[in-house]
Order: sequence, then C-alpha cells, then structure tokens
Amino acid sequence: MDEVVKTEALHHRVIAGLRRAGGLLLDQLYPPACLQCEAPMAVSDALCGPCFAQLRPITAPLCPRLGVPFGAFVGPEALSAEAIAEPPPFGRARAAVIYNEVARTLVSRLKYGDRPELARFCARLMAAAGHQLWDGNPVLVPVPLHPGRQRERRYNQSGELALGIARLTGLAMDPHLVRRTKRTRQQVGLSSDGRARNVAGAFAVHPDMIARLAGRRVVLVDDVYTTGSTVKVVTRTLLKAGVAHVDVMTFARVVIGAEMPI
Repeated sequence: MDEVVKTEALHHRVIAGLRRAGGLLLDQLYPPACLQCEAPMAVSDALCGPCFAQLRPITAPLCPRLGVPFGAFVGPEALSAEAIAEPPPFGRARAAVIYNEVARTLVSRLKYGDRPELARFCARLMAAAGHQLWDGNPVLVPVPLHPGRQRERRYNQSGELALGIARLTGLAMDPHLVRRTKRTRQQVGLSSDGRARNVAGAFAVHPDMIARLAGRRVVLVDDVYTTGSTVKVVTRTLLKAGVAHVDVMTFARVVIGAEMPI
C-alpha cells in the first residue's frame, strides 16, 4: 500500500513538473502581457496595475435583487428603483464589475476575438463577487449560444466563464441544461423592448432537467447584464419547467449613470 501511495505521489510530482516546464516554455515563446493594453507582465492572465485600477468592482452597498450599486447605504433590504418597477423573475443578480471601457475590451476579446483564456481572469473576479450565490451547492448553467454561432466562434464565452467559476468554487457546471433553439440577432444596438422580443421563445430545457438538477438551485452565468432580457427569458423557461430558484452571475453590468460603451 505504501508503495502505491509513493508511486501516485511521484506521478503527481512528475505531472506538476511537466506542467511547470510547459508553462515556462510558453512564457518564453509568448511572454505574458496585460490582457487590456498588452504591456509586458510577470504573470499571465492578469491586468497591469494601471489597467486594473480602471476596473470598477461592484461591492456593497447594492440592491439585494439586481446587484445595482448604491451610492450610500440605504438599508439591508432597500431595493433599487428598477427592481421595484419591474421585479425580475430570478432571485438575485450579481456582477463583478461595472461595464466600462476596460470591461468592454475584455468582454469583446473573449466573445469575438478567439481569446478563451480571458475567461480565467474574469472568472476569478466573478467567483469572489458572487460568493453569496454559491451556498447550497447550486449548478452553474451558462447562457447558451445557438449551435451555428458557437461553431463560428469555436466556443461559448459564457461556458468558459462558468467553467472557470466551477474550477475555483468546486461547483458543478451543466452546459447542456438549457439550449438555444432559435438563432437570434445580436442584442447590441437594440432597445430594451427590442432585446426582449429578440430572445422571446429562443430557449428550451433538457428533457431530463429535473433529474440532472436533483433539487439544486441554478445560477445562470453570462458575460454582461445590460437590460437582463436574455437571463430573464432563460429564467422563465427554467421556472416554467419546474426549477425552484434561479440566480444570475455576470462578469460586468451596465449601470445607469456610469460610463457605458455599448
């Protein structure tokens, strides 16, 4: 038994050593650079100091439903005007940062620039910002792309974000729980009503959804929360199919009054 343990330990050390060597080789061939400005860096998958300082993390005080940051503490149960005027179908939404120019660049490169490695940086911020959502062992479900669009892009950016969070938190991820049945046009440039109409009826759940969830909550994962049209439609689809509770986690969130390059 001791020999088996020693052999396994040696095997793990060899694998770890090979990974470190491979990482060093990659760093020599492709030196680490800032994910935003591409300035030389000592480590990969990070922002340089000046670029990181331009990110605007979303922290308390904030709306407990929509995660909108408040300028001052107004009470633990105080809701934002948006949450009062149009209560969302999901329980809580959280985002790591405000959608500004740096966040826009990261999301754009992740989404359209064939840069899936950017998700590792974004997921680290999301895992910390969404800590309230991880209690109770929920299942991470990325907002799906239409299969045709995913083939064009090679991957689903929301899936990469969910995978990164899963690795950091130990939570399960199910990329097949929801599928997109209609190829919708891109949401950029559409009004709030236009966004809602664009994604209406565009999603369906896996036929074995209830068994796959086994009573666990769902946390939808997406890149940006703009009007919430997409995650609201996916949430309603899940609730109609029998899911008891849905929360939402995004990397960035558009905040009225903040810089919004969209």
